[in-house]
Amino acid sequence: MLRAVGLDFGTTNSALAVVKEDGNVELASFDANGYRRDTFRSILYFSPAEPNTGGWPRVLTGHHAIEGYLADSTHGRLIQSIKSYLASRRFKRTDIFQHTYTLEQLIAILLQSLRVEAESQFGPIRTPVVVGRPVHFGGAKDESDDAFALSRLRTALNGAGFEDVIFEYEPVAAAYKYQMGLDHEELVLIADFGGGTSDFSLIRLKPREQGKGLEGNEILGSDGLSIAGDTFDGKMVRELVSPKVGLGSRYRSAFGHVLPAPSWLFQNLERWHYLSFLKSRKNMQLLREIRADALEPRKIDALIHIVENDLGYPLYRAIEEAKLRLSEQSVSRFAFKEHPVEIEENISRQQFAEWVGGELKAINNCIDRLLRRCGVTARDVDAIFMTGGSSFVPAIRELFENKFGGPARLRKGDELTSVAQGLAIRAAEAFR
Repeated sequence: MLRAVGLDFGTTNSALAVVKEDGNVELASFDANGYRRDTFRSILYFSPAEPNTGGWPRVLTGHHAIEGYLADSTHGRLIQSIKSYLASRRFKRTDIFQHTYTLEQLIAILLQSLRVEAESQFGPIRTPVVVGRPVHFGGAKDESDDAFALSRLRTALNGAGFEDVIFEYEPVAAAYKYQMGLDHEELVLIADFGGGTSDFSLIRLKPREQGKGLEGNEILGSDGLSIAGDTFDGKMVRELVSPKVGLGSRYRSAFGHVLPAPSWLFQNLERWHYLSFLKSRKNMQLLREIRADALEPRKIDALIHIVENDLGYPLYRAIEEAKLRLSEQSVSRFAFKEHPVEIEENISRQQFAEWVGGELKAINNCIDRLLRRCGVTARDVDAIFMTGGSSFVPAIRELFENKFGGPARLRKGDELTSVAQGLAIRAAEAFR
């Protein structure tokens, strides 16, 4: 029997954990092409309607969305990083194969599928659920934007069948997971690096046997910013891919003027969650008009090929693989081959650090702001628990090593599922 449930809806990966009657925390597992994984990919894939479906498109979610996309020859619509739109008041709805979906409906489809798979393992989820949220949602400029995003997320959760929801900061949840292994009190900085946001919480944690559950902890403060894995990937696209597909190239206008290719096209190329929306009739017409008078038409042909064939996912995978290799070696090879587009480049750790230098500075400033607000110095912090997929990035780890006096105080573990497990622990305490 379930005692408590925690749900981590992530930009790239999602996870669900439960605390059972015996007090043990268990993660839901999800099918991934015959294998079981503890994470559910936050991806949707729509393909044209099949017979006897009433004209509605076929939709796949999670790992099945990736499989369907790779196997489908009908050029459907792949939507990823959808969490990044929550704070955007401009994104209200989108048309997919002549049917209109609101953002909340798209997220609800994704989370309902996750719920169904989890319930096949644990049985019906009728208990209240604690759901993670970033300190500041991606793209939020103020508290009203955060409140707007949170309201939309609640609507989507309700639509997915999660009717009784409590929200908790994602880094605070990760702290509860980290606390399970403590045998003494620590002042801990939790650094949660996701796909869309980086979030930080400074917490004084006590071992569970000394405190009264979570009540013995003291949350000193939290902060965050819209810089994370997707941002780093976008920088790599800008340096490695965009120049090969038209960035900086020129075309001759109808009035005979030589103009640069619009920069916003390449800004969208750098953002996975925007790329699929480039494939509109209006945008494709613009690309073909630019190509007709381009001074370097082959580059524009390459861009059209990527957009028209919805190649955001293989491009993302190639970037991600090159970035991950940099975690283990000083030089990595980026290779993206989708004929007629063929790009191969070497990338060093030093190059990558230079490309994301501005973002690293912003992360450092955010941490300084949090420490200053809490009246704490870097020397006062006993441990830094780093979680989330982007915590593997060498430039990120080097930033923390330099700031906190070397690697001795850095901790890691369960990078993709610590938030979900912590949310379940928080739920067990809230509803006991």
